Amino acid sequence: MRTTTTLLGDYEYEAVNPNGNKVHIDMRPAEEKTGQSPTELLLSGLSGCAAVDLVQMLKKRKRTVNGLKIEADGTRREEHPRAFTHIKLHFILDSPDATQEEFEKLGHMAATKYCSVAGSLSAEVDHEFTINR
Repeated sequence: MRTTTTLLGDYEYEAVNPNGNKVHIDMRPAEEKTGQSPTELLLSGLSGCAAVDLVQMLKKRKRTVNGLKIEADGTRREEHPRAFTHIKLHFILDSPDATQEEFEKLGHMAATKYCSVAGSLSAEVDHEFTINR
């Protein structure tokens, strides 16, 4: 898996995957933003990953999913590196036949056991740096 991130301006970047799909990264102040910051993208990636897994598990159980929304709230350290210290995912499911107990169990499994983004957040990652001029 690979993405390539390119500087567009002082506070703007573009990340592209091999298929040409683009993500706009924006580090400007909130009132000037036209894209998400890297940490916002991380929360979005976590929510998206958990959503995909949860919907697939519900459908495997033949449950109807009319809608799903996940609100992600993250708390970060004040000092650098400003890593997340706490992330809360609030799942809102529109389903006429999924029980609350089933939803809570599958939501927990989606967010903690199956979501590769969640697993990556708690993993030790090797970093390699190369400088080309």
